[in-house]
Amino acid sequence: MKLHMNTVTKGALLCFFLVATVHLGYAQLALEKVEPKIAIIDFAMETVDYGTIAQDSDGTRTISFTNTGDAPLIITDVKSSCGCTVPSYSKAPILPNKTGEITVKYKTSKVGAFHKTITVLSNATEASKKISIKGEVIKVSE
Repeated sequence: MKLHMNTVTKGALLCFFLVATVHLGYAQLALEKVEPKIAIIDFAMETVDYGTIAQDSDGTRTISFTNTGDAPLIITDVKSSCGCTVPSYSKAPILPNKTGEITVKYKTSKVGAFHKTITVLSNATEASKKISIKGEVIKVSE
């Protein structure tokens, strides 16, 4: 027995393939327009100016930043240019539009002007960011 497709079945199949092709095309366009998500680290200040501070005073300062990107920001390391500057930071990811902090402690036992650098390493678009630390430690007369 020979099977013949009637006109309605042929039309329905043609319509199905046409709709499927159009949807596949739109899906491809949507995939092409998706941009990768990125983290952007935006520091409130790029220079921490201690000004003039007394010898042996508290040398702790906080540097705030915001993740202005659309992916979680992960700080992988914070390095200092010398042992007299000790940074610390949270290891938890900073979500988009949230803020984080890096704490820096400068050893104020040595009198004189100083200019140091900390380097922040992260998954941000600018993977390595330098922050300047400067000031002058003075001996206070008793």
